[in-house]
Amino acid sequence: MLSLRTLVAPTLAVALTATAAFAQQPDAPGPGRGPGRGLGGFVQSTDPRVQNRTYHFADTNEELPYCVFVSSKVSKDKKAPLIISLHGLGIGPGFMCRGKALDLAEEGGYILAAPMGYNVGGWYGSPVITLDGRRGRGPAGPPPPANLAELSEKDVLNVLAMIRKEYKVDNDRTYLMGHSMGGAGALFLGSKHAKEWAAIAPIAPAAFRMNDTRADILKTIKTAGVPLFVTTGDADEAVPVSNTRLWADTMKELKLKGEYKEYPGVTHGPIIEAAMPDIFAFFKAHKK
Repeated sequence: MLSLRTLVAPTLAVALTATAAFAQQPDAPGPGRGPGRGLGGFVQSTDPRVQNRTYHFADTNEELPYCVFVSSKVSKDKKAPLIISLHGLGIGPGFMCRGKALDLAEEGGYILAAPMGYNVGGWYGSPVITLDGRRGRGPAGPPPPANLAELSEKDVLNVLAMIRKEYKVDNDRTYLMGHSMGGAGALFLGSKHAKEWAAIAPIAPAAFRMNDTRADILKTIKTAGVPLFVTTGDADEAVPVSNTRLWADTMKELKLKGEYKEYPGVTHGPIIEAAMPDIFAFFKAHKK
């Protein structure tokens, strides 16, 4: 088995830049249009079914963005399942409010919400590889706050609370998924706040800095009885499949309830669309 040093040293730079580069490509997964750019240049959803919103984040006196999709099957008199979806590095919440996720959420009667995580490199509270929030072209912005991890985690929990307040959410069918940086966030928040989730689905999780503690993270998820579905493409150029297999091996050793699936020939960005039908099927099969 490869060591953490072997896995991390040659791949960190690639893992942290590939997602951002992919998000800027006009043929990125989505409804057939290039990504929209909103506050700060991050990706907004261009799908007319999606609400691109902001809310006041009192901790820093800022307006933070998030996006929400609500299936036409959602009604005031019936509890609806909810998915919190975490974006990858350098992208923004709108990148998770597009493509197959919306079609499947519509079909299944879901509410889908994607928070910012404070900024495009917040890591949702999980151990970070870098605190460089100045992604993309153009002049460098201000350095991120020292408590970025705390702010990023709190933003996710704020959005979860707001959606629960606004809609009649089924707390027994509230799910967490995320891609790349968001996959690491899904593992971290899935473990730390395990009682919130009916199932968790990390997609190509960039969980390099959590490799040494993966057994503890997964044990917490197992103890809480939360099923875990981990997916990746075996041609992933940003998060090597060998790293994700470390987590899959530990899941198997712990006899954790869940699944691990590799998609032949699929790379880092396209795994989102490739895995989405299986993720929704997994969520449908599990509730508290």
